[in-house]
Amino acid sequence: MKLRTNLSRLRTRGISLIECLVYLVVFAILMNIGGAAFYFCWDHSKALIYATDDVESALRAGEDWRADVRLAAGRITVETNAAGEVIRIPENGKEILYRFASGEVRRQVASESFSQLLLAKVKASQMQSDARGDVAAWRWELELTQRRRETQMPLLFTFEAVAKNTP
Repeated sequence: MKLRTNLSRLRTRGISLIECLVYLVVFAILMNIGGAAFYFCWDHSKALIYATDDVESALRAGEDWRADVRLAAGRITVETNAAGEVIRIPENGKEILYRFASGEVRRQVASESFSQLLLAKVKASQMQSDARGDVAAWRWELELTQRRRETQMPLLFTFEAVAKNTP
């Protein structure tokens, strides 16, 4: 009789092997769900960082372009060929070139051989004159390529500028 009471006490004190396996399975499921949520957030956080970098570089390039158009000392011309588009902006004894080719927008001073990469991963770029009465305004429409297929909103920009010194 004494032996029975000791066995019954032992059974209620510990956990069985089946319970231990159930706890391990529940723990593994929770860790997998937590890991998947972590990597989902990590991936989207990186995508947000890339998108903000793209927007920042596009805005910086647009402001540089607007500054060059405002400083134009002559007639601005646009050439379109099979390789891409070139806009020529004459400024105080030099000529600034903006080139769109091979998915890149580059800025170059015509007398120098070095060209500065303003934007990479450009899907479309079009610079055109936008006459508004006596004012010769310029418009640059820009579309960047999407880094992720899941992105629903394309990165589209429109910059406008007026040359102060054009005849």
